[in-house]
Amino acid sequence: MPALLLLDAASMYFRSFYGVKGEVNAPDGSPVGAVRGFLDAVATLVGSRHPSHVVACWDDDWRPAFRVEAIPSYKAHRVAPGAAGAGGAEEVPDALVPQVGVIAEVLAAVGIARVGAPGCEADDVIGTLATRAVASGSVDAVEIVTGDRDLFQLVDEPATSPSGTPVRVLYTGRGMRNLETIDTARLAEKYGVVDGDAYAAMAALRGDPSDGLPGVAGVGEKTAAGLLGTYGSLDAVVAAAQDASERRMSPSVRGKIVAALGYLAVAPTVVHVLRDAELPAHDSALPAQPQDPETLDALAERWGLTSSVDRLLAALARAHAG
Repeated sequence: MPALLLLDAASMYFRSFYGVKGEVNAPDGSPVGAVRGFLDAVATLVGSRHPSHVVACWDDDWRPAFRVEAIPSYKAHRVAPGAAGAGGAEEVPDALVPQVGVIAEVLAAVGIARVGAPGCEADDVIGTLATRAVASGSVDAVEIVTGDRDLFQLVDEPATSPSGTPVRVLYTGRGMRNLETIDTARLAEKYGVVDGDAYAAMAALRGDPSDGLPGVAGVGEKTAAGLLGTYGSLDAVVAAAQDASERRMSPSVRGKIVAALGYLAVAPTVVHVLRDAELPAHDSALPAQPQDPETLDALAERWGLTSSVDRLLAALARAHAG
């Protein structure tokens, strides 16, 4: 059964970096814990999910200008000291920075597609690839691996998908070996919203301090979900707040929504991932063997990655063997 696995690469390598216990170093003493953790995670995913296609989605721009223009506080607290502006560098641990480049080199040598786009976050790449896959019906399922709840907005089911292709999130909040599958049933159970679109609307109302999104003051997750259950969409919630004849909204909530109209007018620009980003050509098919075995062997030896590379190659071979 063909399936597309979309990896939120930054989410995964940050998790690998912070999740490794103790120092893991290359023969020359360089830290490689994040690299090993990332490769081991990909091997585990390929072995357990059996995808036919895999893409490592990259942050070519972690804080795009169009989102900062809409809400200047967007990710502002994560800009590295002295790096001003929308394009300022993200504050990343010194020990992780060089490991990201090694991950990219290993992926290229293995032959796993790595895709980013100018002015786009990995979320936008994921949103675009998921949308394309659903529209084309080229795979039977799309699974997104991430620790970022923003991507719950992409969850879709065959009933609403043009091709009948489900889109699920494999949420890494409890670790790579204890993934939580987020589908529409789980969204309803956990957040009280009916689908991914409703989750995005709830996220705009609720806000997200980790991304610098203020939300509507005094409106939390439960209130936001209740409003969307009553009115159906963010636009309808805003319209009801401005309609003096609408009696289902309490005066208190109405006042909070009206006070935040300026924010709500631009919040969707920040919250919604792109579905139509311009992406470079790539081959997402899961490789059966390394694309560049000599380079891969050299990288494995230089960085002390032999065991992790071997695990990944074994997982690829098993996937193709059926």
